[in-house]
Amino acid sequence: MKKKEQLKQIIRDFHLSKNFDVKARTLNPPINTKKIITLIGVRRCGKNSILYHMINELSQTVDKTKILFLNFEDERLELNSDELDLILQSYMELYPDQNLSDCYLFFDEIQNITNWEKFIRRVYDTVTKNIFITGSNSKLLSTEIATSLRGRTLSFEVFPLSFKEYLYFKNIEVDLYSSKSLAHIKNAQESFLKNGSFPETLFLDELYANQTLQEYFNVLLYKDLAERYNITNTVALKFFLKRIIATATKQISINKIYNELKSNGIKIGKNTLYDFLDYVQNIYLAMTLQRYDTSLVNVELGEKKIYSIDIGLNNATEFKFSDNIGKALENAVFLELKRNQNEIYYYRSTKSECDFLISENGKITNVLQVTYDMSDPDTKEREIKGLIEASQNFSLNNGTIITYDSEDEFDVEGIKINLIPFFKWANKNFI
Repeated sequence: MKKKEQLKQIIRDFHLSKNFDVKARTLNPPINTKKIITLIGVRRCGKNSILYHMINELSQTVDKTKILFLNFEDERLELNSDELDLILQSYMELYPDQNLSDCYLFFDEIQNITNWEKFIRRVYDTVTKNIFITGSNSKLLSTEIATSLRGRTLSFEVFPLSFKEYLYFKNIEVDLYSSKSLAHIKNAQESFLKNGSFPETLFLDELYANQTLQEYFNVLLYKDLAERYNITNTVALKFFLKRIIATATKQISINKIYNELKSNGIKIGKNTLYDFLDYVQNIYLAMTLQRYDTSLVNVELGEKKIYSIDIGLNNATEFKFSDNIGKALENAVFLELKRNQNEIYYYRSTKSECDFLISENGKITNVLQVTYDMSDPDTKEREIKGLIEASQNFSLNNGTIITYDSEDEFDVEGIKINLIPFFKWANKNFI
């Protein structure tokens, strides 16, 4: 079958098909921005399903024939870059009376086509502003999008499921005053902090879920990192990832990793390790958190803490959180804050530390500590001390300590402290 005829069949089959069977996510990108909407994030986090839900919603108000959808992982779409115009030609031959400027173009996994960005720029400039794309972040990175699309795009970060989404996908009713509902929620919290929240793994047996997550990790390691960035020293790369993920919720020290590699006889430059850290963040395997400072230079160059994109991904590999539920809890809080696009820092002085500072319009508005429980007197003293100092430093009269299951409210030095379990905090504070 000729390529144009094949394209017509794919386009028409979509128009005759039922809606996609997907659940709504909290992230709901806008439709009519006159910007190219780009969904980016770690592999398998749910970018496709968000795109599909957007199509479902749009088809409720717009004739479906005005929606052009192509998934470039379809083996029938074997197009070269100079054949991309066949897409619009095929569509117009099917619907000759259609005004392309009023149409909506959805392109899934478009990175499979070489020089796709030139085609998208030209379509945006000359045909329609309604363009929506996703792609595997091994080839479609946020930094590259900004460059290749030259200000024409709005990018949205997609993460694995939030805890509230996790409950929704699990069909768990959220009623914090129901003993039955609370029991299900607490059980879900335990699973969430152990197994993570990649959508594909939610209903798999633990063995198969772990195998799936291990496959994710291997693809991230060998394809998204080694292949993408032409890294031949995979021994050093794997050792680096091991140290990065094992360090989750702690400060990252490139010097320390460099010395460890050197002592094990693995030769690699220190600058290369800094490049590795950038690459790891580019593919959303891990993210860094900057220390708060009034100096922008000190913020950018200062010490950074590192967090994993998914707790389950850590636990499915040899780099486990499961031996420290407190670390898993802190990582989960970090991800909840990032999902909600909070500007966050951590606080450290010569006397104490506070896990998270939330900034709004350049002003610190909230301070958060995270701890498994407060039963140990030394832990209680340390967490309260850090929270009090951070609150006083930013002229706040309250702060929050997020726990696994403890709940309380009390005053210390004129600061109102709210102890709240993660499952309540995640459902109360976020959509």
